[in-house]
Amino acid sequence: MDKKAKQILMKTFWSSNGWKSRPYDFSGADFEYAKSKGLMFDPLTISHEECIDRIIALHEKVTKEQVAIAFLHSLSTRKVYLRSALSSWSLTEHLTAHSFESNAGKYTNPENGTYFAMYGDCHKCDRYYIAGRELYTDEDLNVLNFERIKWGGIRLNYLPYLMLDLELVSKEDNLTVQEEDVAILRQVLAIIASSEPTDAARQLEKRLQGVFPSSKNERDVFMEILASAGILAPSKDRPGRGGKNDFFAVVNWRGEDSYSEQAVQNFFGPWL
Repeated sequence: MDKKAKQILMKTFWSSNGWKSRPYDFSGADFEYAKSKGLMFDPLTISHEECIDRIIALHEKVTKEQVAIAFLHSLSTRKVYLRSALSSWSLTEHLTAHSFESNAGKYTNPENGTYFAMYGDCHKCDRYYIAGRELYTDEDLNVLNFERIKWGGIRLNYLPYLMLDLELVSKEDNLTVQEEDVAILRQVLAIIASSEPTDAARQLEKRLQGVFPSSKNERDVFMEILASAGILAPSKDRPGRGGKNDFFAVVNWRGEDSYSEQAVQNFFGPWL
């Protein structure tokens, strides 16, 4: 990753005080430089169907082994932007071409008659736990890539992010898995397996501190990726659970669920 281009991207959105105020400036020599290095982009207008088609085409290029290597490689190197390809690939593995279908009124709670959309606006995307909209007009891919590089991604199930993430990881090469990476994964799995039955994601995040180089926010995203990839998967429905936190995919996981051995072997079996 080009260091100057990365710095330009980061400084566009972030300062020592946190998020910068809008509007963001996507013009000038610095922007053009970062764009030439593949880290910043012009606004994108794309339909739901076009986005789906691009993701399906990317699955012809990006393999399960490739995203597993990227994830493992990120553990010791702290290249957090390589991690979410695991969840992006997993969420879209079985995605099929379909037309946008509004989910308005399709979800009903029979007890009180309320309607709600689960993930985005598309009923069919909801079935894949993906947040889809009918049309994306002047979509800002720069902020998505900023979040990807800063924390490992935030909007992990957002359709344009899935497309961008798979596109960018498809361009990565010469990634290797070191013994240290595998040792970290084994330690993470051991910590998950030794969780107290009632532990939730926040307790797990605290126990993961020090296992690999990371901040609290990076560990939060790390767990969301594992949940989106089916590794941290609830073993039963827990309606209404979650409480006041920022978790999404991992919100209903509890220590008694441990981890999915099948999912772990599916992605990481060759190294374990």
